[in-house]
Amino acid sequence: MDDLEAVLSRVRDRVVPEPAEREHLRAVAADLTERTREAIADLPVDADVVQVGSTARGTWVSGDRDIDLFVRFDADLDREQLEEYGLAVGHAVLPDGHEEYAEHPYVKGTHEGFDVDLVPCHDVATAGDLVSAVDRTPFHDAYLSARLDEDLADDVVLAKAFLKGIGAYGSDLRTEGFSGYLTELLVLELGGFVPLVESARSWHPPVEFDPEGHAERTFDDPLVVVDPTDPTRNVAAVLSAANLARFQHYARELLATPSEEPFEPEALTPLGPGDVRDHLDRRETTPAAVVFDAPDVVDDQLWPQLRRSLDGVVRGLNERGFDVLRAQAMTDAADGADNGGDGRDDNESGAERAALYAELEVATRPAVVRHEGPPVAVRKHAASFYESYADDVDPETYGPFIDGDRYVVEREREFTTVREYLESDAAGDVALGAQVEREFAERDVLVGDAVATLAPAFGVPLREFYEPHP
Repeated sequence: MDDLEAVLSRVRDRVVPEPAEREHLRAVAADLTERTREAIADLPVDADVVQVGSTARGTWVSGDRDIDLFVRFDADLDREQLEEYGLAVGHAVLPDGHEEYAEHPYVKGTHEGFDVDLVPCHDVATAGDLVSAVDRTPFHDAYLSARLDEDLADDVVLAKAFLKGIGAYGSDLRTEGFSGYLTELLVLELGGFVPLVESARSWHPPVEFDPEGHAERTFDDPLVVVDPTDPTRNVAAVLSAANLARFQHYARELLATPSEEPFEPEALTPLGPGDVRDHLDRRETTPAAVVFDAPDVVDDQLWPQLRRSLDGVVRGLNERGFDVLRAQAMTDAADGADNGGDGRDDNESGAERAALYAELEVATRPAVVRHEGPPVAVRKHAASFYESYADDVDPETYGPFIDGDRYVVEREREFTTVREYLESDAAGDVALGAQVEREFAERDVLVGDAVATLAPAFGVPLREFYEPHP
């Protein structure tokens, strides 16, 4: 068995950019920076340009081709002018680019094979004075650039490759993983990649790190890393408990059995309809899917709404006795992109259809449901319960009668099949995301073997569902 250092040495050779790759990126970034300065010179206001992000700090994984340039305007410049001048510079530098939107618009495009974001921001005095979320990014860059030496930078690349490989990297709200900034802070705080995984394997959330020792508030998150440039902010706020646990699991695996495998993202092939039916035959459960048009919003708006809607539908199914074994929200789009944790929503969804998918232990229920009242000894409440049913002439209601020490009735069940419920108005009465709710009204409901017809569009998330792993 290979030892850990041998494994990490081979991974470094693969994921740490070679000098030629670094020089090529440096040259392209320098050209873009000069073009940006020339565009700024045509404006009636002063501004400067700074390169930020992992490619500015030498902490990008080989093959990543992202260049982020921030144009800093005076902090007193009003929002309308910031947008006007920022977009003017962006379109001048990236004439074939397109506009995207965070808290204000910016220009995204390509240049010599690199993906380029040209983002306007305010040149505020401190990160605590920010006008919008993107204003803090130059502070992040300055903080890390002053503290990361070459060895730590290479360890950051290892950490990012590891997190990408295990599916826990990305601060977008679909992934809810580790942002680049969070990853770099953790490597810096703990002194390298190996110390980070050695520490993580024994974490008992909540875990807190405060690099500058100046926390000004209490955070309620499984992992807290107080932003050293803004003590009111937890850099790990987006990170889900599941992704933190995933990181701990693979940290333990790596240390116990060193392997390059966790550093290599798994390319999932879609399940076909026959594969789905094979899983259904083995599991002997009843799958149900609610399928609808995905709202035309970016991932960072879509996925929180899908999760909220899934929670509501699962709660409704369980309350009606259909016993959900497991459930998952799905779209027919490719994975979203990490937005770097700087407030930019540049992760277009691309989804056309969405599905709320659940596997049920029970798909049909009896025509009656038991409803227990309070113990007879609890006089006031017991009498109220008894009287509310005593004069009920509904032939489908049995009782009230006494079972043990309490009143009980058996009354007609509203829905006896999962299809009845999911097609009813009641299924839409649960807490759905606002934009999902509009599309949910025109939903299709698939139950049983019919869900296999989802495979051509949802084959990858169906594989994730039926072949789960940490």
